Amino acid sequence: MMMKNNLCNVVQGLKPTLLMVMVQIAFAGVNVLYKLAVNDGMSLRIVVAYRFIFATAFIAPIAFILERKKRAKMTWTILFQSFLCGLFGGSLAQNFYLQALTLTSATFASAMANLIPAVTFIMAVSLGMEKLNLRTKAGKAKILGTLTGIGGAMVLTFVKGVEIKMGSFHLNLLHHQNGVVTHTISTANTISGSLCALASSISYALWLIIQTKMSERYPTHYSSTALISFWASLVSIVLALCFERDLSQWKLGWNIRLLTVAYAGIVVSGAMVAVISWCVHMRGPLFASVFTPLMLLMVALAGCTILNEKLHLGSIIGAVLIVCGLYAVVWGKSKEMKKKNQLVPSKNPHEFDPVEIVVRSIEKDKSNLNNNNQMVKDNEDSQTDEHEQQSQEK
Repeated sequence: MMMKNNLCNVVQGLKPTLLMVMVQIAFAGVNVLYKLAVNDGMSLRIVVAYRFIFATAFIAPIAFILERKKRAKMTWTILFQSFLCGLFGGSLAQNFYLQALTLTSATFASAMANLIPAVTFIMAVSLGMEKLNLRTKAGKAKILGTLTGIGGAMVLTFVKGVEIKMGSFHLNLLHHQNGVVTHTISTANTISGSLCALASSISYALWLIIQTKMSERYPTHYSSTALISFWASLVSIVLALCFERDLSQWKLGWNIRLLTVAYAGIVVSGAMVAVISWCVHMRGPLFASVFTPLMLLMVALAGCTILNEKLHLGSIIGAVLIVCGLYAVVWGKSKEMKKKNQLVPSKNPHEFDPVEIVVRSIEKDKSNLNNNNQMVKDNEDSQTDEHEQQSQEK
């Protein structure tokens, strides 16, 4: 029985970590589908708009059913915070990222996305949400783990090394180009793509910060996700209509386009954003952001098995660094959480009950004493009279 309870406690403690790993696997899947949708000639801005439309349609009924009785009261502050989350974490982050993907390459955009932990850490420290704590082991582990994870992601992206043969089981899904013209990336496109990727990282980090504040006032995660998806869909539709005037791009059939927007909306922007909101509420924005480099590892594995990409020694080294960095940050964060829980005073069940002390005036006590003495004297006199009357009768 004790072993079962210990196992349950371990699983409960690892729950945020396991959920964030699942989130990055889902994000890696949507990156592969983005590649296939672009290969099919679909506009990426319309992909983003459809993504949040599907997300809103999926998560809103769930939030209404599951949280209709425990939903916090809606205020203008919560409404404004949800709009900012939808603007930065939804529409702007995705549009900037996909614009960088268009101007440069998927590898370059994914590498720049690994600036999110560093940007989030700087913002969280500046706002007082995270502390450096350089004198403690936990603080050093968080800083070193964040830098190691980013460094591993950069090694995974830019360092190739010796090619590693993994057999002939590759499945190439990018045979047909459907009229998409490949081009050489120019210097201007590289600079513009870098700025767009940096803007996407800043937008995503801002969302994590605002989401932390919003979860304090509005801890119902499904409802907050529905609000964020609603605002993100409105902003994304406006942006798509401004830049994409061809209405035929909005048509969806039973093809890769429908699969991409349905998966991105229902799985990633619907279910996974709710998971991220819960993890941010439990462990803070830095904990959620440090798992971003793990997506590159998943994309590399998917590229080897699905997109017929080559695996190099640099990818293996980068993956090891990412895992080590994640372990260091999770260890440091768990140490801080444990210390924080120890500092919270527990209620002592053996406390003494409160004793009520009644204070009365001396004059009142004297008057009560005189009255009692008078009553005693009257009783004695009455008893004496009775004895005398009985003796006379005899």
